[in-house]
Amino acid sequence: MHSTPFILEIHMALVPGNSLLTDTPEEGRELAIMLARKTIGAIQPDGDTRQTLRPGYANDADSLTMAAHVVAVEFATIAAANAYWRY
Repeated sequence: MHSTPFILEIHMALVPGNSLLTDTPEEGRELAIMLARKTIGAIQPDGDTRQTLRPGYANDADSLTMAAHVVAVEFATIAAANAYWRY
């Protein structure tokens, strides 16, 4: 049986400006949240489906904790890219 490989077509910039560099940690945190949101949009590009699913996780503490973890991982990556803003 021949299977077709899964190809994710992305029609948006997942990393705005193709850079993780920010001037401040606050901007880095904002970028982390933006990247996490863009990732969800890339994984589930249908906005109606996202809106349908949202009530299921919006009030679930475990789901919110997992979402916060994704943002934290993105922020850690951005902080490292910015040498932890030590310059």
